Amino acid sequence: MTSELLRDELAKKYFVNYLPSASLVGSRLANILESLDVNKPLSSISLDYLLINGFKALHELALGKKTYTEFSIVAMEEMIGRVQEIATEKQRQEIARKNEDEKRDIASKLAIEKITNDPRNIAKEKQKALRKKYGIDGFVEQSQFAKLMDVLKQIDAGNRLLEEEVIWLQTAAEEYYTHDVKHRHHENEAKFYFGEFTKTNDAWSAVNASKHYRKCDKAANADAMLSSINVESKSELKLKSALCTTHGGVKRDLMRLDEALFLGEKAHQMTPKDFRPCTLLGSVHIEMGNYDLGQSWYEKAEIRGAEVKSIDSDIKSIFFRVDKIKQDALRTHLLKFDPVRYNWAKNE
Repeated sequence: MTSELLRDELAKKYFVNYLPSASLVGSRLANILESLDVNKPLSSISLDYLLINGFKALHELALGKKTYTEFSIVAMEEMIGRVQEIATEKQRQEIARKNEDEKRDIASKLAIEKITNDPRNIAKEKQKALRKKYGIDGFVEQSQFAKLMDVLKQIDAGNRLLEEEVIWLQTAAEEYYTHDVKHRHHENEAKFYFGEFTKTNDAWSAVNASKHYRKCDKAANADAMLSSINVESKSELKLKSALCTTHGGVKRDLMRLDEALFLGEKAHQMTPKDFRPCTLLGSVHIEMGNYDLGQSWYEKAEIRGAEVKSIDSDIKSIFFRVDKIKQDALRTHLLKFDPVRYNWAKNE
């Protein structure tokens, strides 16, 4: 068996070493070279193979028409030409491949652009971005989708919602009434009522603006607005009480509890039958750690019409907001006062 080294040498000797098949075991060309090298006559099939594949010099050498020296001169020229042809063909194929790749890239980009620029897809992407902005990433019921998107577009544009739209969010579409939706809704409402107050100097607009400022975490804005109002100059007792109550709530939000207490007591003196000042005083005293006093004010608020659900929600918000030491103290008070009603406060 001819060794690999010998096959490589034969390929060089016969000027075909640029072809991998010339040194490949069992290939027709490698077998022809071995036969030539031992002066073994080639079959007609092998001779045809040489002609068909352009090995003219080898063909003439095999037929004895050329000496090896004459063959080597022609074979060298053939090799140079074929190597150039191979290089040219390889380059052509590479260019063709690159062109095909570019065509595919262009076609892919055009397809993506077509999809991206489709008005329906643009609309879907905008809807998706709007839902994400307001914390609505999950599935939206098909029957509620159009209305929800209209509501989101309205609040995002800074517009006020209709009363029925707010009720819808608070009831049928409660799962979509996220923190971000509420925040923006109250922000828009606060802006509107503040604008009304600025234009008309109507203090009731300031009361409404304050309520919404508090719900969108802008108590400082409400404080600045309310501080500009001379409460004593107002003649309507209910209005004066409302201004003091809402300002007390603002002070509570800002943790200026002594001021909140003062304003709450002032409002209660003006309208002793109104539950709102009582609720404020109950929450402030609870915040200050005066639990029994705070509870008594909450009881007065209930007697005057405050909803138990609203009071419990207020207490719960305080409970989960304070530090652990205050929370433990409030827990002890609540469970002692009414272990059933305040069962949620148990330390499990």
